Amino acid sequence: MRAVLDGLHHAGLLLEYTTSLGFAENASWTKLIPRAARTEVVRRSYNLPGEMIHVRPWRELVRHLALPVRWSSVVRHEFGWASVDAVYRDLDRHVGRRLLTLSRKSGLCGVYAYEDGAVDTFTVARNLGLTRFYDLPIAYWETSQRFLAEECLRLPEWAPTMEGRRDSPEKLERKRRELELADVVFCPSDFVCRSLPAWAIEGRRVVTAPFGSPVSGGSQGRQARTAEGPLRVLFAGALTQRKGLADLFAAVKLIGAKRIELVVMGACPVPLEFYHKAGPPFTYEGPRSHKEVLSLMGTCDVFCLPSIVEGRALVVQEALSQGLPVIVTDNTGTSDMVTPGQTGFVVPIRQPHAIAEKLAWFLENRSTLGDMMVASRRRASEAGWSNYQTIIARSAVEALAVSARPRS
Repeated sequence: MRAVLDGLHHAGLLLEYTTSLGFAENASWTKLIPRAARTEVVRRSYNLPGEMIHVRPWRELVRHLALPVRWSSVVRHEFGWASVDAVYRDLDRHVGRRLLTLSRKSGLCGVYAYEDGAVDTFTVARNLGLTRFYDLPIAYWETSQRFLAEECLRLPEWAPTMEGRRDSPEKLERKRRELELADVVFCPSDFVCRSLPAWAIEGRRVVTAPFGSPVSGGSQGRQARTAEGPLRVLFAGALTQRKGLADLFAAVKLIGAKRIELVVMGACPVPLEFYHKAGPPFTYEGPRSHKEVLSLMGTCDVFCLPSIVEGRALVVQEALSQGLPVIVTDNTGTSDMVTPGQTGFVVPIRQPHAIAEKLAWFLENRSTLGDMMVASRRRASEAGWSNYQTIIARSAVEALAVSARPRS
């Protein structure tokens, strides 16, 4: 999202950014915030002039206050007053109303919105004759729901981890309506493009805009770990079967826990005890800042994310940027980043044996990790954020030019 803002702003296309909580990076009052709280607050800062940022803060503020004290009713999935969905729906309604004012005084000609927060915005925008840009960061809901339903049948004990199955029919209908109202759809990977229904491809432009990778940073100079001892394998992401964690657990059991040092990092949708009972021995690392995630990656040998359904798993590119070869599925949306034997391997979904085979390959070819580290960082550097920004801005310019042509 920050890359979208930067790309549109630098191209002279951005009039305003509307969000729940946000402020300009150079806001002087942030210096008064205690150091302990500053990291969380800075996450809401943007490289934009303050006058371009418009906020709708109250529900989001209540959500953040409710989470630490476990006020569960107010943040209950979809229906709590300050749930993520309620915050987003409220923002969507607000933007729709705001468009009426902006269009009268600013020459506004388009609006850019994300999945789950675009129905009201796009409905008003269509009535005003504005071009609607829709960002779909993950596979279309029908594809996601099908994959998750199959996983619930295959691994019913993991069903509680697949929260996407809890979405109401009303929420799914909103997703369908958003796509129906869109003029241009941005997808981060070919996998997401392929997930779109046939009707959605007709009459609208679908653009593949792959995410960028972070700079290699502090791990640039690190050396490959010693060939002695177990292979240190990292999984990073929510601890769910949507991300294939059960299959990774099964693969490590096939290899043998003494040969693999498994590190699992991310939020737990169910109690941690479930994972310790279901999996092989592993080291758990909780959610942390982006900088700390990259630092943890620098202590590992291989990154594995055998996801069942994603959009484009940015964490894979982050791992590559830190010199970690990867084991991923095509459904992560990142298979274009993988050169077999150089930056990692692509395995089929739902195939623990295939994952185990690649883990065994790394164990037997530890001497190649140094070269793979270099190749992984190089591949990540080739996928910079500037390319993503260029695609977004160029596509916006082209779509707006088409909409501005007089009709015969």
